[in-house]
Amino acid sequence: MAGRLKKLLPAKLRAKFGSDDIVIPVVKLTGAIAAGGSALRPSLNLGSCALRLEKAFETKGAPAVAIVVNSPGGSPVQSRLIYQRIRALAAEHNKHVHVYVEDAAASGGYMIACAGDDITVDPSSIVGSIGVISASFGFVDAIGKIGVKRRVYTAGQNKSVLDPFMPEKKADIDRLKALQLEIHEIFIDLVKQSRGDRLVEHKDMFTGLFWTGGKAKELGLVDAIGDLRSSLKARYGEKTKVKLIEPKRGLFGNRVASGVSAMGGLDGEALAAGAASGFLTATEEKLLWNRLGL
Repeated sequence: MAGRLKKLLPAKLRAKFGSDDIVIPVVKLTGAIAAGGSALRPSLNLGSCALRLEKAFETKGAPAVAIVVNSPGGSPVQSRLIYQRIRALAAEHNKHVHVYVEDAAASGGYMIACAGDDITVDPSSIVGSIGVISASFGFVDAIGKIGVKRRVYTAGQNKSVLDPFMPEKKADIDRLKALQLEIHEIFIDLVKQSRGDRLVEHKDMFTGLFWTGGKAKELGLVDAIGDLRSSLKARYGEKTKVKLIEPKRGLFGNRVASGVSAMGGLDGEALAAGAASGFLTATEEKLLWNRLGL
């Protein structure tokens, strides 16, 4: 009888009298990780998810925050910034962090997943790829064949390092690899600190290899096989509900597009630039997914 009466009360009064339901806020972190992005195709970075994370952790009465990760990786800096923000908010609001992996948490995506107090995956999820990669193209022969000469003038002997239109130099490659090793060590330390004694020693753990969810559990990279709703209900009770924290939506998606003027009109030049940028972003993201066979 009391339950029926509570449902008849206005929302504010129902909140005052409390509820038997436990609501867990959910934030989805999806896509390739990169600074910037375009209005037509925003990237995953701290700027694109910070407000949603703050809103989730500020949810009153929620004992935890659930974060869904689905990313092939990308910028190590943005990945670490998101990781740090999640851990800082968890400490500030004294909330547990549950991470759920969909298709993949690879490379920078796995770095973000490590922000969870526990990580749950699907048996077919792709997990790992703890390494650093840098890829580009060389056009030295191509420009020679079409009669183009490269002219570069610098102040500073290293300003043209790894120029794709000039022959590779061993010193440049060695310098790049040294930087990659430093970043790799930062990544490894973060994983070890996050996972602790849950990690199982494996010769290929930090070589850039990736595994399915089942194997990742064996290696201690994740904690459980399952799905978000089932695991949350098992932990917090059958009345547990989830609340998706969504980004503000503008005319073209998650954010107000750069092609929309201050007066609400369409800026054709900005739209064209956004479309070109979105195409390049989509291509780069597709290559990252392809690397995982997805």
